[in-house]
Amino acid sequence: MRGFRFWGLVPAWALMLGTLILPVGIVILVSFAHRGAYGGFEWGFSTDSYREILFTEGWDDEFEFDPKYLVIVGRTLLYAALTTLICIVIALPVAYVIANQKPRMKALLIYLVTLPFWVSMIVRVYAWLIILGTDGLLGRIWRALGGDGGLLFTPGATLVGMVYSYMPLMILPVFAAIEKLDPALMEAGADLYGSRWTTARRVILPLTWPGLAAGAILVFVPAIGTVLEPTLLGGGKQMVMGTLIQTQFGGGRNWPFGAAVALVLMAMVMVVLIVNARRAGRLDEALA
Repeated sequence: MRGFRFWGLVPAWALMLGTLILPVGIVILVSFAHRGAYGGFEWGFSTDSYREILFTEGWDDEFEFDPKYLVIVGRTLLYAALTTLICIVIALPVAYVIANQKPRMKALLIYLVTLPFWVSMIVRVYAWLIILGTDGLLGRIWRALGGDGGLLFTPGATLVGMVYSYMPLMILPVFAAIEKLDPALMEAGADLYGSRWTTARRVILPLTWPGLAAGAILVFVPAIGTVLEPTLLGGGKQMVMGTLIQTQFGGGRNWPFGAAVALVLMAMVMVVLIVNARRAGRLDEALA
C-alpha cells in the first residue's frame, strides 16, 4: 500500500518539479550570474544584481545608497494596497445585495460578476483605453466637467484598470461569507436598536472577516506583479516592479538584475502569504 502511494504521487511530484521548483531554481541561478557583454547572462557567482537594488557605483568606484528602486517597490505596494482597499469598499455592498437576492437572480448576478474572466485580460485593458480615451465615454464626461488633460496615462487610470481587473476576486469570497450569515443575527441587531451602520460594523463585518481576508490576499498578491495596467493605461510613466522586471528581461537585457527583482517580488508575496497563514492559524485556535 505504501509503494502504491509513493508511485501514485510521482506524477504530481514530477509536475511540481518541472513547473514550479525547476523554473524558480533557474531564476535563482540567473540572479547570481554575471550580466552578459551583449545582454543575457554568463554563468558565474555574483551578488551585483542584488546590490544594484540598493546601491549604485559612484565615480570613485565606491558604492552609494540609491533609493530609486525602493521608490518603485513602495509605489508597487501603494498601488496594490489602494486596489485592495477600493475593492473591499465596493465588494461589501455588492456582495451583500447579491446574497440577499432570490436564487435565480443571485445566480444571474454571480454570472455577471464572473463574466469578465471569460475575456482575455489584454482585451479588457484595451477596452478601458477606449473608455478613458479622449473620445471615450468617461473621457468626454471629464472634458464636459472642465477637466484639464485626459484621463489616460495617469495613476488614476492605472488604479481604475487594476480595480476592474481584480474586483471579482474580492466579490466572490465576500459573497460566500455573507451568504452564510444567519439573518436572525442582523434581526437581533435591529431589535437591540442598532442602526444599519452599527449592525454592519458590529455584526456583518466581524462575521465576514474570513471572506474579506481571503479576498484581500487574492487581490493584493496579483496586484503586486501587475504589468498590463501600468504599461497600457498608465503609459509606463510610473514604473512598478512588474514593468521593471519586464524591462530588464526585454530592452534592458540585464537578465541577472531582472531575476533578482523577480525574487524580491516573490519574497514579498511569500511574506504576505505567511502572515495571512499565521493570522488564520491564530483565528482557528481562538475559535477552537
